[in-house]
Amino acid sequence: MKIHILGSAAGGGFPQWNCNCFNCHRMRTGAIRATPRTQSSIAVSMDKRRWVLFNTSPDIRAQLEAFPAIQPREGKRDTGITAIVYMDSQLDHTTGLLMLREGCPHQVYCTDSVYGDLTSGFPIFRILESWNGGITRHRVEFDQSFTIAGIDGLRITPIPLTSKAPPYSPHRDNPHPGDNIGVVIEDLDSNKRVFYAPGLGVVEEHLLPHMRAADCLLVDGTFWREDEMLHAGVGTKPASAMGHLPQSGPGGMIEVLEQFSKPRKILIHINNTNPILDEDSAERAELARHQIEVAYDGMELEFS
Repeated sequence: MKIHILGSAAGGGFPQWNCNCFNCHRMRTGAIRATPRTQSSIAVSMDKRRWVLFNTSPDIRAQLEAFPAIQPREGKRDTGITAIVYMDSQLDHTTGLLMLREGCPHQVYCTDSVYGDLTSGFPIFRILESWNGGITRHRVEFDQSFTIAGIDGLRITPIPLTSKAPPYSPHRDNPHPGDNIGVVIEDLDSNKRVFYAPGLGVVEEHLLPHMRAADCLLVDGTFWREDEMLHAGVGTKPASAMGHLPQSGPGGMIEVLEQFSKPRKILIHINNTNPILDEDSAERAELARHQIEVAYDGMELEFS
């Protein structure tokens, strides 16, 4: 099983186009040792030819152009994209589907809650019906593993996460099961497992067995501190109110990950304000002391 990190940043990417925070300003002026990042998404394959996308960020076209393995191989029109799995219905995880309209119909896997949002509040699925039928939707249900036609040896198990629907959602203030999921991605030949949860705001008891059994944890790295937006001078909402678990502090992601000895630990979905983007920062060094890695665009993970 191979995982390719298409994008590793939170919404807006890094540097964010309209942001002059400490990180973004130094990135543009060359005063920081850091790597630009597009908005988060991953691709998974068993044969390095047919790929499953997990989310489709607004940066999807640039991400695909930077990834030869998924580009056309045969005929006048072709793609390595076999299916798309949505973790949630956030704009920064779904808008890229519009850029893939020429490839419709796409095989799309999502929960009822996500499907509802993407046919109502942000009706991207309905919009795409004009392009060769749009999508073929497959229902995702909690703790019911599924496989994808054409991808032999791959099994995906959706795990419910506590979170909120996007701001545009009709039920933004009335959370529904399935607004946000994590997944266990499993290679059935090697029994290797990856726990993927880019929007992990609360580590609940039912998640621990899945995380403990994984060979790799690819999890939410959005914020370093609970009051990061306020500290950076770009907002007022705390991390928890935005559905993210910060790395530092009591009960933070570092402390959570410390209890797992088996899996490789990697943070993804990094916000532009997070000091871990600075490779020379004390916060980045703190992660290294805890053997926690930071995902970057183009990073590849292979399990066999």
